Amino acid sequence: MTIRPAQRPLPGVEALADDKVARLERENAELRHAVDAHATVDQALGVLLAVYRLTPSIGFDVLREVSQRTNTKLRAIAQNVIDWALGTPLPEVVGRELDAAVERAWRAAEEYRRE
Repeated sequence: MTIRPAQRPLPGVEALADDKVARLERENAELRHAVDAHATVDQALGVLLAVYRLTPSIGFDVLREVSQRTNTKLRAIAQNVIDWALGTPLPEVVGRELDAAVERAWRAAEEYRRE
């Protein structure tokens, strides 16, 4: 069987297709990781709302503050909070910063209500 010129792939097209597939696979993996991280943060937020009776906005601020003060990724802090809800002790520094952040949030809310 003879391949007519129109049926032959253009030079470099196969390499471009491979590059595009690799790029899309990386993008897909990054999106999956982002969705997983988002779900983890949402679950931790639910724990904080239930335990400390915070609003979602304040709960997220507390998670972010603990993350920044401990120099730990937000997703890792969120996983610590979920594990804590399931019975694993919080790392000492995370527990200390979480308590302090919640206390600051409560005080700020009280001051806001007084105004």
